[in-house]
This record gives sequence, C-alpha cells and structure tokens, in this order.
Amino acid sequence: MSDAPFRVLPLEAAHDRTLFNSDSEPLDGYFRHQVTQDIRRRVTACFVALTPVGTGEPRIAGYYTLASASLLLSDLPAAIGRKLPRYPSVPAVRMGRLAVDRNFRGLGLGGALLADALERAARAEIAAYALIVDAKDETAAAFYRYHGFIALPDSPLTLFLPLATVRGQIQG
Repeated sequence: MSDAPFRVLPLEAAHDRTLFNSDSEPLDGYFRHQVTQDIRRRVTACFVALTPVGTGEPRIAGYYTLASASLLLSDLPAAIGRKLPRYPSVPAVRMGRLAVDRNFRGLGLGGALLADALERAARAEIAAYALIVDAKDETAAAFYRYHGFIALPDSPLTLFLPLATVRGQIQG
C-alpha cells in the first residue's frame, strides 16, 4: 500500500474507532467494542488504514483482522489437495473481518487492504498454506473471487488463496 494515501498499521489504543462507520453494524460493533479484547487475548491481530498525517488528525479509513487457522485437506478441491502432504489439515491464516468506512469507498481501499493482508501472511515466518476468508454474502464472495480466491467445493462462501501465489508476486 505504499502508493496509496493511507498507512496500514497495527491497531493501537490511541486510534479513535468511534467515527468508523462501514454501514455494517456487526463489523462496526466488533471494531468498536470487541477487537481490543481479542487482540489482548491473542486470538486476532487488527490492522488499520489511516488517512495521511498532513490531513489533520489521522482517521481510520478501513481495517482487517488476521488469525491463525487451518484448512481440512478434505475440504479443498481434490486437484489441490492431492498436491499437499497427507496431513488431516494444513495451516492457514484467516482474515476474519475486512471493512472500509463509507466515506472512503470507491478508492480501491478494500482491495488494497486485502493485498496488505496477503503480503503480511505471505511474509510471516510461521508457515501457512493459504489465506482463508468467510464471505458474508455472495457480493463479498465475488469480491474475493475477483482477487483470485477459490471457493471451497462444499462451502461456496468460504474461499482461500494459496500463499505461494502471493510469494511469487512479491519476489517477482
């Protein structure tokens, strides 16, 4: 996200979450009331896109969360599962939430936050096979498919992207 007018940083206590409004009460409520508890308990990490410093007080334009997860080998498409070790599951990173404030829609921020999450997961020192997401509806699933994610055969709203794909783009 270095070309974007936003900086993406881990959420800190000093960041004002009260003005954030994505028009999704579950996403906004979680961000305002629950995320810091989940961070403190080390069950998620939260990253925020902040407006540029020169524009007054930095404001949160979007956020996403990441947590460790696993994918059952039997849930993956057969052609992909055959290429992986015969463990019951493979390690993964789950993007639990992704939201953009309504005042910053149409700027490509959702895609930029997704790219940032993929890069963080791909660069992590702890191995993970894929980034997984649980799309809240078909519109969200279409967003992820547009960005190369593959739906699980038996759960079309659960999608994944192998991180080897991302690593190749980072190195290339």
